[in-house]
Amino acid sequence: MSAADKSSPNETRDLRDFSGTLVLVGAGKMGGALIEGWLRSGLNAKNAAVLEPQPSPQIAALAGCGVQLNPQLRALADVAAVVIAVKPQVASAVLPTLARMIGPATLAVSIMAGRTLQFLSDALARPCALVRAMPNTPAAIGRGITVAVALGASAAQRDLAHRLLRATGAVEWIEDEGLMDAVTAVSGSGPAYVFLLSEALAQAGVAAGLPPRLAEQLARETVAGSGELLHRSTLDAATLRENVTSPGGTTAAALAVLMSRNGLVPLMRAAIAAATRRSRELAG
Repeated sequence: MSAADKSSPNETRDLRDFSGTLVLVGAGKMGGALIEGWLRSGLNAKNAAVLEPQPSPQIAALAGCGVQLNPQLRALADVAAVVIAVKPQVASAVLPTLARMIGPATLAVSIMAGRTLQFLSDALARPCALVRAMPNTPAAIGRGITVAVALGASAAQRDLAHRLLRATGAVEWIEDEGLMDAVTAVSGSGPAYVFLLSEALAQAGVAAGLPPRLAEQLARETVAGSGELLHRSTLDAATLRENVTSPGGTTAAALAVLMSRNGLVPLMRAAIAAATRRSRELAG
């Protein structure tokens, strides 16, 4: 598997052949998206355990499907992988409690923002394979993208991590953990920028005289449809933009503002730089 391997959750390879126990620690929005993705990918519910002190009704309902919900840690045997999806702020308190179910052959995958491989190693205080990953919220509909970096993982463990992560969308692997701060800024936080674009487009439509409901619908469908076109097209974003733009037309007039010296490109660079700095600060 190359360092730039891309995959889709629609590929034929899945989790039907997974054996052992898979433990999810934390089942909030992202953790919930993961467990649902794993089950859709063929994971036997009896092979899954979820540790979540305040399970949502959706997560609680999984117990009826065979998923072990909040079992005693000592009852968990043959743990092949632990996926840590708790908030970074509680990691220092939660991770040491997981040590009893982690052995030398266990794979530990973290999707906690800002928590480094070194932090994971120190907090778990057990020799195990580690993967640090950064997913994003479109994982909830199977259209996310996750970037991952591994430490001490065998080829088989890295393959397992890849299959677990790709259950919610595309996966990219990197070798330099230092890139994770920029990854967090671009894709981890990126959905918020897209949602802000939709907000701003709707507000601009209202300012131009459109009724608020119509402006919101136009903005929402335009952003969603353009994203889907970008997803399906073999053309790059610049070419798709050019295809919409007629010389001297309305789009060109708007882009003259957005692509000016103080327009969207330098503003986005400043925003990504700010998010990258903050990610580094949170990592300590």
